[in-house]
Amino acid sequence: MRIAVAADHAGFELKRHLVACLAAAGHTVDDLGTDTPASTDYPDWAARVSEAVREGRAERGLLVCGTGVGMAMAANRRRGVRAVATSDLFTARLAREHNDANVLALGARIVAPALAEEIVTVFLATPFAGGRHQRRVGKLDDRTDSEESPA
Repeated sequence: MRIAVAADHAGFELKRHLVACLAAAGHTVDDLGTDTPASTDYPDWAARVSEAVREGRAERGLLVCGTGVGMAMAANRRRGVRAVATSDLFTARLAREHNDANVLALGARIVAPALAEEIVTVFLATPFAGGRHQRRVGKLDDRTDSEESPA
């Protein structure tokens, strides 16, 4: 699988670890940065990975920051990107199975490297179930800001 990966300064070390793990597992990894632990802005890195996924240059994306939350929020601003921030295996599996998540955001200050490896493995291995979930996932890209939610 081709995976686009990026991190800010807080996620730099965990990203390096996960890039090595992904490559060892046989995945093609596009490491889009950052390449140093110097302070940097997470939205810039989320944009790079989001665009790679959205444009089909990567099948999945992986983002790492301090908590994963900021990266997921920034990634989800892009149409066609369904990012999830998680720190557990159950959510990683259901995000793929039910929500067809295509970007995983992890928090280096929350998730230890061994658990991060497991989360990434589950996220990448879990297929989207489709079926009743497809209609709901389709609505994520169909909605515009001006549409009102049903009462």
